[in-house]
Amino acid sequence: MPDLLLELRSEEIPARMQRKAAGDLKARVTNALVEAGLTYEGAKEYWTPRRLTLDIRGVDARSKDVTEERKGPRTDAPDKAIQGFLRGAGLSSIEEASVQSDPKKGDFYVATIKKPGRPAEEIVAEAMPGIIRDFPWPKSMRWGPASAKPGSLRWVRPLQSILCTFGPETEEPVVVDFEVDGIRAGNTTAGHRFHAPEPFTVRRFDDYAQKLEAAFVVLDAERRKEIIRHDAENLAFAKGLEVVPDDGLLEEVSGLVEWPVALMGTFEESFLQIPPEVIQLTIKVNQKCFVTRPQGSGEGKLSNNFILVSNIEASDGGAEIARGNGKVVRARLSDALYFWETDQADLPDLEPLKASAEKFGLDLSKPLDQRMAKLDALGVTFQAALGTQGDRVADIATLAEKIAGEIAAQVSADGENASQSDFAREELTRVVRRAAMLSKADLPTEAVGEFPELQGLMGRYYAGLQGEHPSVQTAIEEHYKPLGPTDAVPRDPVAICVALADKLDMLVSFWAINEKPTGSKDPYALRRAALGFIRIISDDQLILPIQPLIEWHETNVRRRIAKTEQSKVAKEPGSSMSLHPHIQGALAADLLTFFHDRLKVQLRDAGARHDLVDAVLSGQAARNDDLLDVTRRVEALGAFLGTEDGQNLLAGYRRAANILAAEEKKGTRIGEHVDLDLIAASGEPEEKHLAGAIDRAEIEVSEAVTRRDYGAAMAGLAKLRAPVDAFFDKVLVNAEDEAVRANRLALLDRVRAACLTVADFSKIAG
Repeated sequence: MPDLLLELRSEEIPARMQRKAAGDLKARVTNALVEAGLTYEGAKEYWTPRRLTLDIRGVDARSKDVTEERKGPRTDAPDKAIQGFLRGAGLSSIEEASVQSDPKKGDFYVATIKKPGRPAEEIVAEAMPGIIRDFPWPKSMRWGPASAKPGSLRWVRPLQSILCTFGPETEEPVVVDFEVDGIRAGNTTAGHRFHAPEPFTVRRFDDYAQKLEAAFVVLDAERRKEIIRHDAENLAFAKGLEVVPDDGLLEEVSGLVEWPVALMGTFEESFLQIPPEVIQLTIKVNQKCFVTRPQGSGEGKLSNNFILVSNIEASDGGAEIARGNGKVVRARLSDALYFWETDQADLPDLEPLKASAEKFGLDLSKPLDQRMAKLDALGVTFQAALGTQGDRVADIATLAEKIAGEIAAQVSADGENASQSDFAREELTRVVRRAAMLSKADLPTEAVGEFPELQGLMGRYYAGLQGEHPSVQTAIEEHYKPLGPTDAVPRDPVAICVALADKLDMLVSFWAINEKPTGSKDPYALRRAALGFIRIISDDQLILPIQPLIEWHETNVRRRIAKTEQSKVAKEPGSSMSLHPHIQGALAADLLTFFHDRLKVQLRDAGARHDLVDAVLSGQAARNDDLLDVTRRVEALGAFLGTEDGQNLLAGYRRAANILAAEEKKGTRIGEHVDLDLIAASGEPEEKHLAGAIDRAEIEVSEAVTRRDYGAAMAGLAKLRAPVDAFFDKVLVNAEDEAVRANRLALLDRVRAACLTVADFSKIAG
């Protein structure tokens, strides 16, 4: 069967756009083939900095003939309706239509429309101009004299040529002839811009790929990545070094070169006094180079050699290219060294910072304290309605202290249990406050100003240099964590408190000004903040009811908002305060629902059944604002329902709940409590057995829930399984005696209530 080869060659495509663009091209071309009635065996996309390529194998040579019957009007319909039918069906006269009969509707016309198949190359030629013109580039441009004309072609960079051939392996392929803005498709392309710029002719994909390779173009991006990785590792190994892995940089660099050539450059060892993360980021961002380290040294130590990837094979073996890159790297590292040393020095004028230092209890003899005072004194805005960064830091510190008081008995300096704690409660609170006060202090530093992604990390370095407590250093770096589902959560108790406070303050603050995520829009990353909060609670096994914490912190946030509004009015005479609506308790309830929604997502991603999550969150006795409690209940409920006892008790619960619901709907009286004397007089042993079992189960379940042992709670419920089964087998619930009936319904009500102690069993599917 024929194969289709397509190449769109242009000036350099930005590396970040290449992979998606190749995928978009594949999707749009194959969709067009399928919509036109063609099938294909397989399709694969390729990309380099200068070309998008598509190899589609086993394409039908032509689309199939299609016969369609189109029903028309009745034979006695008005002439106008019949003429419309003829035009729509493409018939010249009514004699070309057939007549069919319907017992109910009578005789009506039917047109048989035959659509002959079309050659595949004709279909491709018709589809490609539209695909190219409407291609979904994030950014595109016009170029040349034609750019002045309305509707001229837009492409990511100037499009230079189109290659499109079609045909089977056994025959000479044909050129699919089409044109886009004066660029006509052909069977020629060109190789590497410098090594092989002359055009050459190709036939099909295998021929195309081989000739490109000979013209210094490696077509497959994954192969380019492997070449870069392999050659870089070999260069480093020869020097007793290893390349620091960076998959993101490898992906980017593979999109910058068509013929990768790895080279090694150097810089002065004196630059190694700069933190390794700063060196790596400086070299990566500015020169797209890989850093190296001594073999087996692990993280935290680099060498003064770096790996760069050239796009040419230079006649001098790349010596001049390496020298030039080294010159630029040294200049960039000189800037980084200046930032590093400047951030450790005193600020030039400390007098304006004294008020802020006194407000936060800062020591102006310490450089990082000076930066925190500067952040506050400058009045750097956090968000227009939410005040300054300084005011926010003060609120985070207050909230972090409160959280420390709540969880002091649950955490220790090594993340284990309270008996191993390095902190007394008072000491933990003091260190937490210090860490929170310095948590944003690195934001006005020179290093973070140049590389915002180093926030937190640079604060940790500067805190270490001025002798801060190790937990303060850790908290400054880790309070932003986790940044994603694979990122580690803080384990240090001080970092835990500051991280929880930072995230909860974000959520409460933006809820207070009604800036919530909507649909796919979440400009302040509030979903990430909530998921991060949940992961810390879950992974660190923290018991922290959050509704009272939200309500308590809302007061602080409202005060900050009011202060911000008053400041605006003072600065802009004549303006008025735009107070946000405030209903007591509404924010906490709404934010708790948001937490529940995020928790559902996380638990489902971890494999929990959605109905079990709903059952726990709907349970009457569930402490729904205790996220760890919810997680444990879901786990225990899932394990219980995986047993025979669990499934049978669920069936018994449903039977009891259905009977109660039916009787409640009819207004049947249900006893307020179970009358044991009446049970004793009834003479039904199964009824007596169930009453005793419920007494014991209620005690066991209640005690287990109190100590949060949900496995034991489920075991207590499991003991109801046999008595419930026997009760339904032997006892008539709707007894003729009204008192007996009401008492037996009360017994079933206690079964239902016992189950609801753990979860709402009515929400469980299956």
